[in-house]
Amino acid sequence: MARSQDSFNKKEKEKLRRKKKQEKVERREQRKVEKAEGGVKTFEEMLSYVDENGHLTSTPPDPAKKKKFKAEDIILGVSPRDASPEETIRQGQVKFFNDEKGYGFIIDAETKDSVFVHINNLTDPLRENDRVTFEVEMGPKGANAVNVKLVK
Repeated sequence: MARSQDSFNKKEKEKLRRKKKQEKVERREQRKVEKAEGGVKTFEEMLSYVDENGHLTSTPPDPAKKKKFKAEDIILGVSPRDASPEETIRQGQVKFFNDEKGYGFIIDAETKDSVFVHINNLTDPLRENDRVTFEVEMGPKGANAVNVKLVK
């Protein structure tokens, strides 16, 4: 007499498959009943609108209150800033400078931030506690001082 080819695992998988199929049929029937009773909303009933104050409403906006904008007036990103050269030049004091390695740090007099400076961006040789003017440029690792000049 031959053994049955159905293992326990196969029987369990088949049982789960039948159960899922039955649940799917039950959900379909439940949706039909809800639709007949008016419980299911149509797409138009589910839409929400934003009024002029930014609140969600179920009524569409009034076309008479519609405002027109020119595409040129819309600024994406940060608005341009009119910076004069005097504003970009900062003053500070050399906190640390290593001649051998060719780098150091400047303390900004206005913001008290520490700004990295490399020997390639110097116009005059620097020592610690020297007063300097410089411009700040953002590098890959943060702010860098460029066009560093001694104040006499």
